[in-house]
Amino acid sequence: MKNNRLLPFIFFLTVLLSSCLPAQWPAPTPVTGSPGEVLFQDKFESNTSGWDRFANDGGIMDYDSGGFRILVRQPLLNYWSTPDRNFGDVRVEVDVTRLNGPEQNRAGLICRYQRGDYYFFIISSDGFYAIGKFIGGQTLLLGQTEMKPSEAVQPDAVNHLRADCIGDSLTFYVNFNEVAFVQDSDFANGDIGVLAGSFSEPGVDVLFQNFVVIQP
Repeated sequence: MKNNRLLPFIFFLTVLLSSCLPAQWPAPTPVTGSPGEVLFQDKFESNTSGWDRFANDGGIMDYDSGGFRILVRQPLLNYWSTPDRNFGDVRVEVDVTRLNGPEQNRAGLICRYQRGDYYFFIISSDGFYAIGKFIGGQTLLLGQTEMKPSEAVQPDAVNHLRADCIGDSLTFYVNFNEVAFVQDSDFANGDIGVLAGSFSEPGVDVLFQNFVVIQP
């Protein structure tokens, strides 16, 4: 299959930057703990745990069915949500399921969110992945020029994602398989979160569950 994910990546976050709700900044001192300690977790059983929520013509972000749902109704858009926290080194994990819409989508994790800038770790339901950052209004992939295929991504199944943000090292695991490792030192701490977006076809509909942040 032709990989047509390169061009939309140039602007998939910039078109929605003003529509997403940023965490407040400056943030409090980063939360830390002992190695292996759970610093934050959310099963999304209550809609008062602090995640950004909204609904408009572009889509929906909200608690739903024991998870956090993101529906993207327009092409070439991206939504993200954070719970307004601040961490340094973290291991972030979540389960993500495609509920509906195209397999050419993107869904994943965020770490070190600062005033709209952050690192992201994403997959598509047809078997691709990427690590990148959004900085100064631009999206940059790290260690690759387009999303790459991986057999670790399970189509039409629950995919377990893990992002390790430790020092300047960023490691991405899909279903307990390491798929990417890069180094970047632009962000040392910040919020964590989830994101989902569309390419040329709208209707991306995904559900995040079992979100957890662990001290590495």
